[in-house]
Amino acid sequence: MDKEVAANLALWEGWTDVHMAGGHYDVEGFIADPASRPFDWVTREVVGDVAGKRLLHLQCHIGIDTLRFAREGALDVTGVDFSPKAVAAAASIAERMGLPATFVEADVTALPETVQREAFDVVFTSYGTIMWLPDLEGWADSIATRLAPGGVFHIVDMHPFLSVFDDFAPEPPLRVIYPYFTREPLYFEEHGSYADRDAEFTADSYAWQHTFAEIVGVLAKRGLVVEALREYPVVAWKALEYMVQGDDGLWRLPPEAGDIPLMFALSVRKPREAVHA
Repeated sequence: MDKEVAANLALWEGWTDVHMAGGHYDVEGFIADPASRPFDWVTREVVGDVAGKRLLHLQCHIGIDTLRFAREGALDVTGVDFSPKAVAAAASIAERMGLPATFVEADVTALPETVQREAFDVVFTSYGTIMWLPDLEGWADSIATRLAPGGVFHIVDMHPFLSVFDDFAPEPPLRVIYPYFTREPLYFEEHGSYADRDAEFTADSYAWQHTFAEIVGVLAKRGLVVEALREYPVVAWKALEYMVQGDDGLWRLPPEAGDIPLMFALSVRKPREAVHA
């Protein structure tokens, strides 16, 4: 394991403890009344109805979204994450809720054979996922080989354009400080977490930039066909210090900061028959 990935694993192991106890995920509240914690409108718009569909959730963390899909009637629901502690936490939540979901500890860029090939009608990942992956080739292989013919992959994540701006500045204007086209990891010292900034937790992290061309390109190269590409002026977490939270729980720029895309959604389908050049 590369040192950067190993550092990120230690980070997410620690974040699992923070998130299981914190108010952002509100695990106990979700278990007690899951209907009170529905999907946000962006995820609902992108993924739609999953009832009766076999579903694979990549980088599922503690499995809250995975279990939301299970509650909505998705079949053979499987969540994958590289953190042993997160996978154990997700499995424990599923057991307490009596929901049929399987959680697998694995690298999403090299899924084991136990996550069956061509088995899923829907593959899904969202909110701060691909920035943790040094390379997207193996990730795209995992998606393409696990989608059943006719199946769809959905990703909802931070817009690549947003990733170049200063995320520590206390007020506007937007200021570019990170390169867009770099292949080198970006180092950060984390204090607390994106879900609980006041948590007494510190760790190193590394993130990788992925351009729109790379994200779409690695999927298209495997024969997956773009069905929808959306851009949003909202993001699911406080990505910049001066963002404001709306009544829908999503974060926006204040008017004086300008109007840029903050999040994107991409849906690609695996053809039922092979596509020939």
